Amino acid sequence: MSKKDNNKFDVIIVGGGMVGLTMAFLLARETKADKTFRIALIDGQMAVKNEIRKPRAKTTVNSFSPRVSALSHASQALFDSLGLWQTDIAPYACPYENMYVWDAEGTGNINFSALDIQQEDLGHIVENTVMTESLQTALAQCLNMERFTSEVNGYQARLEQHNLSLKDGTELQGKLVIAADGANSFIRQEADFEIKAWSYQHQALVTTVRTEKPHNFTASQCFLSSGPLAFLPLLDGSKDNKNQFYSSIVWSCEQEKAQALINMEQAAFHAAIQEAFENKLGRIEESAKLISFPLWQRHATAYVKPGLALIGDAAHTVHPLAGQGVNMGLLDAECLFKVLSLARQKGEDFSSEQVLSRYQRQRKVHNLGMMALMEVFKRGFASEDLMLRWVRNVGLDLVDKAQPIKHQLMLKAMGL
Repeated sequence: MSKKDNNKFDVIIVGGGMVGLTMAFLLARETKADKTFRIALIDGQMAVKNEIRKPRAKTTVNSFSPRVSALSHASQALFDSLGLWQTDIAPYACPYENMYVWDAEGTGNINFSALDIQQEDLGHIVENTVMTESLQTALAQCLNMERFTSEVNGYQARLEQHNLSLKDGTELQGKLVIAADGANSFIRQEADFEIKAWSYQHQALVTTVRTEKPHNFTASQCFLSSGPLAFLPLLDGSKDNKNQFYSSIVWSCEQEKAQALINMEQAAFHAAIQEAFENKLGRIEESAKLISFPLWQRHATAYVKPGLALIGDAAHTVHPLAGQGVNMGLLDAECLFKVLSLARQKGEDFSSEQVLSRYQRQRKVHNLGMMALMEVFKRGFASEDLMLRWVRNVGLDLVDKAQPIKHQLMLKAMGL
């Protein structure tokens, strides 16, 4: 092959986060000689060692990566099908067996228990780096994928071909480009996808804390007037998993409140968390560096164009109050893979808009439904209207007592 031909690919995936890496591994695992895709992955992140990490005890809050995800059973099943769950991810994944939600401005509360639906857990809390590193390690063994570690700075669509320019001067050509390059997707912008977006006027504050009391494998969330505060349980890697004291917190705050918390001394910040969380887990004994990022709702009006598809945050972003963002993106990747694979088996043009629209039809309805539900929760619990506050507290209590409804909500969130 000439150098020019070497830079021609069936599929170019832009973005090396969890969703982009999952998409790449799904496609790269296709091993039938006449059905194999030649893949390029453009990932500006550094390569990792080609070895599986060994579980180790975590002795401080700084032992944990700051960003975590709440993986649903559907996402777990996807990683299991890729051969990554049991060996690479499960040793670091903290199951949550219960979820407790309450309104800090009232008396309403609801408790979800895995036992009620004959499940061992409701999901798992996993550090994002655990998933990205396991995927990177697995991809290093795939012979039909080439990785480029420079960023995209140019995109041009031509008939049946898309040209990408990288900052290091590399030029790539692809029959299909999959944009998995995040909420501020360069590809989405350059390809002129229409997007509806608005700011929540909130900042998400994220850190890891050690608490006086164990979390008992319970994910907890309270709705405050300033925004929801979630405590997500983490495993510390010790032999005794009965007493776990580390949690990842996500506090979605109004801008002014968020800035005040960021500017606090650590002791004052700990006191503020304890008070907001009603001392459910006792004292905050330790906390890692606080990070923050603005919260936006985004949704592309179309996910596909000829030879181009958006997945994950490039297609949609939601409020993190229910932890569904990464699950939605992983299901995007799985759905698009199945559409492409089937089209290739049938001898269809897998990059055509007709084929890609099958992915859009399947995922857009599901994603819009989830986004609408998150918007109802966000607006409903943010309102200080006395009547609405009474309605939401009564509603929480009613749902808590209505077992069939509660069970359906759990199964929906788990992807079952």
